[in-house]
Amino acid sequence: MQLNRLDSSFLKYLIDHQLSPGERLPSLERLSEELGVSVGKLREQLEVARHLGLVSVRPRLGIQREPFDFTQTILPSVLFSLGTGEAVFAQFSQLRRAIEASMWHDAVVRLNDNDKQKLRGIVASAWSKLREEPVHVPNSEHRQLHLTIFSRLENPFVYGMLEAYWDAYEASELTRYVSYQYWLDVWDYHERIVDALCREEFELGRQLLVEHFGLLLTIKGV
Repeated sequence: MQLNRLDSSFLKYLIDHQLSPGERLPSLERLSEELGVSVGKLREQLEVARHLGLVSVRPRLGIQREPFDFTQTILPSVLFSLGTGEAVFAQFSQLRRAIEASMWHDAVVRLNDNDKQKLRGIVASAWSKLREEPVHVPNSEHRQLHLTIFSRLENPFVYGMLEAYWDAYEASELTRYVSYQYWLDVWDYHERIVDALCREEFELGRQLLVEHFGLLLTIKGV
C-alpha cells in the first residue's frame, strides 16, 4: 500500500509495524530516535491519532493501539459542519437512507435467530414506552433497531457511518416536537419490518424500510 498521502510519521509507524489493538507503543522519545522526527512533532501527530480513536494514552499504560472505529473519525466533522451550517442534516440523512437501502440485503441475510429475537424485544420495548402514562419517546430503541439490523455486515465504514448518523440525529433534536401519531406510525413500520425479517421476507422488509423513510421526510429540516 502506498502511504505517500498519509502525512504522519506516527500513523505510518502504526501501519508499518502492524500493531494490533491492545498493543503498547514505545515512548515518544524512543519513537523520535527510531523515526528521526522531533518529539514535538510526534506529540502533535499522537494527538491527531488519539482524536481519531486509533490510540489511547493512559497513566502507567502509556500509548496503546485501539481498534479502528470509523464513527470516531467522521463524527466530529459531521457535527462541526452541521454546527457551522456548511452542511445540513438533510444531506447526511439522504446519505444514510441510500446506505441502508443499498446494503439491506447484504446485511439482513447475515442476521441469526438471536438477532431477530433481539429486534422483537426492541420493538416490544418501544411499544411499552409509547403506551406508558406519561408517554416516553423510544429514542434508544430507534437507534438500536436500525444498528442491530446492520450489525452483522462486516463493513466498518458502513456501520461507522450509520453510528455517526444516529449521533447526529440525536444532536439535531429534529424530532423533538413531532406528534405522537408520528411515533405510532414509525413503530408500526418497524414492527412490520421485523416481522418480515423473521419470516425471511427480505425484499418486503426493504420495501417497508424505504416506505418508512417517507415519514422522516415529513419533518422540517430532514
